[in-house]
Amino acid sequence: MTATVHAARLLAAALVACALPDATAFAADAAASTAAPAASTKERAIFAVTDADPQKWAFTLGNIGNALDGLGADHADIELVVYGPAIAMLKKDSPVADRLAALLGRGVRVAACQNSMRGFKIEQADLVPGVTPVPAGVVELIRREHAGYAYVRS
Repeated sequence: MTATVHAARLLAAALVACALPDATAFAADAAASTAAPAASTKERAIFAVTDADPQKWAFTLGNIGNALDGLGADHADIELVVYGPAIAMLKKDSPVADRLAALLGRGVRVAACQNSMRGFKIEQADLVPGVTPVPAGVVELIRREHAGYAYVRS
C-alpha cells in the first residue's frame, strides 16, 4: 500500500470517528420521533360528515374507532364535526345513535353545526346525549385544523 493510500485511509477513519457521536445523536433523534407519544401528548384528529348515508357514517365511525384502538383512547383527542344533511344522523332515533353513544363514551367529541340544526329544524333535545352544538361546523373544522388537528377524510 502506498503512503498516499495509507494516509487517505487514516484520514477517512479519523473523519468517521469524529462523526460517530453526531451519527449516534441523529439515530437517537430518529428513534425518538418514531416512538410512541409521551403520556402527556395526545394525537389530535378531526373527522367530518356532511351527508346522511348510513354506509358513509359506518365507514367514518369505524375509522374513528380504529384510530382510538390504534392510538389508545388515552393518547387520542378526536372530534367528529357534523353539518349539512348529516345532522339528522345525530338524532336519538338514528341508525347510528348507539355507535355514536359508544364513541362519546370513549372520549370522542361530537360537534353538531347549529346552522344545520336550524336549517333542518332539529333541537338539541333531539340529539344523542353528549353531542355538543357549535355555531358553524365549517368554522369548527377550520379552527381545529389551525390548532394542529389532523383532518382525516373518510
